[in-house]
Amino acid sequence: MLRAGVDLGGTKVQVAIVDKLNRVLGTDRRPTPTTGTPDGVTDTIASSVKAAVADAGVDLENLVGVGVGGPGQIDYSAGTLSNAGNLPGWMLTYPLSAELSERLGGVPVELGNDVQVAVNAEVRLGAGREYNSLLGVFCGTGVGGGLVIDDEIWVGRGAAGEIGHMKIMAKGGAKCGCGRRGCMEAYAGRAAMEIQARKWAKKGRKTDLFKIMKKKNKPRLASGVWDTALKRKDKMATKLINRAIWALGAGVGSAVNLTDVQAVIIGGGLGIRLGQPFVNDIRDAMLPNLIKPQDPPVVLLAELGDMGGALGAALLVEKYLKPPVAKAGAKKSTTAPARKTTNLTATKTSPAVAKQPAPAPRTSTAKTTTAKKAPAKKTAAKKAPPRKASAKKAPAAKKAPARKAPAKKAASSSPAALLADAARKLTTRQ
Repeated sequence: MLRAGVDLGGTKVQVAIVDKLNRVLGTDRRPTPTTGTPDGVTDTIASSVKAAVADAGVDLENLVGVGVGGPGQIDYSAGTLSNAGNLPGWMLTYPLSAELSERLGGVPVELGNDVQVAVNAEVRLGAGREYNSLLGVFCGTGVGGGLVIDDEIWVGRGAAGEIGHMKIMAKGGAKCGCGRRGCMEAYAGRAAMEIQARKWAKKGRKTDLFKIMKKKNKPRLASGVWDTALKRKDKMATKLINRAIWALGAGVGSAVNLTDVQAVIIGGGLGIRLGQPFVNDIRDAMLPNLIKPQDPPVVLLAELGDMGGALGAALLVEKYLKPPVAKAGAKKSTTAPARKTTNLTATKTSPAVAKQPAPAPRTSTAKTTTAKKAPAKKTAAKKAPPRKASAKKAPAAKKAPARKAPAKKAASSSPAALLADAARKLTTRQ
C-alpha cells in the first residue's frame, strides 16, 4: 500500500516513496535533463522512481500509484502536461500519465501542478494547517502559486495559481520564459536571474556566481549557489536577489489585495534555501503594496522543506489506497467521505512527517514579523458542491475567523526519524 510522489522541477526530479501515513520510506533525487525532449525527461522520472523504490527496500509492484507534480498546465482527465517552459522541448501537450505508466509496468499515474500539490501538502501536513485561506508562492526555476479559499485548492479550469505571470511592469519589462514581458517570474525566477547574471558578466561586471557554480559541480545557478554567493556578499548576487524581492513584494501584494487571504506561504528551492530572512524581506516589500497594510496576512516559510512537492504529489494518489475491510456485523459508517477538489484534497490532518532542518539563514536586516493571533479552530469541513462545466462562482464573502494559537504538534516518533534519515541521505548524495 505504498505510493510514489514525484516533484518534477526545472532543476531536479525529487521522488519520495510514502506509506498510508505519509511516512517517507525511500527517496531519490537527480538533475532534470537540460536538453532533449519530453520523452527523455519521462525516462529520467521512471529511473528515479525505480531508484527510490529500491531505496525503500520494496518492489515496484508494491506501488498502488504514482503522483507527479509538474510545472505547466494540467489536463486532469487526459493526463497531459502542457507548456512547461522550464523543461526541455515541452512547449507542447504531452501525455505524461500514459507514457510514465507504461515505463513503470502499468502503475496508475496522476498529474497535478507542481506548486498546487506542494501547497496542498502544506495545507494538509505543514504550515497551512491552521488557515482556511492562503496563498502559496514557490520560488524555484520559475515562480509558481497555489490558492486556497475556504479550505479548497482553487484550480480554475486547470491553470489557476500562475502568480509568476502576473505583470508587474507594464512597459519595458524583462522578458519572461513564457515569451511575454514584465512578468514577476522574469525577475524572481532562478532561470531568469541566471540569464541576467550572464548578461552582466559578459559586460564585464564582476561576480563569483559562476565560479561557485563550477566548484559545486552544478550545470546551473542552483539555489545553493545563490546562497553561497550571498554569504560572500557578492554584489551581483545581492542586487539580483534584491530585485527578486521587489518583484515578489509587488506581485504577492497585488494577489493579497484581490483575495484577502489569511496567510502567505513562501516555498520552493530558493525560498527554502534562503530561509526566514528571505521571507521577512518579501513581507516588508509586500506591505507598501497592500490596500490594508495595517492588517497584513501572516507570511510563513514552508514547513515541509524541499520534500513538500514530492509529499504533495503522493497525496494525488491517495484514492488508490484500499479502505479497511469492515468486520462482520459492524454498522456502516454514516460519516461523509473526505472532501476533494479536482485531484487535490484539502482536508487537513495531523502531520505524519517531521519538518526538515532549515538551512542556515543569510544575514538580513529585515524587520521581524509582527506576532499575530492564529485563526480560530474551524468547524468540520462542509461537503463541496459538484463541479460544473461552466466557470465557478466566487465563494461567498465571509469574515475572517478570529485567530488562535496553533495546536501543539505531536512529539517526534518513528515517522520523524524516517524523514530525518531520508534528509540525511539526500544531503550525502548532493
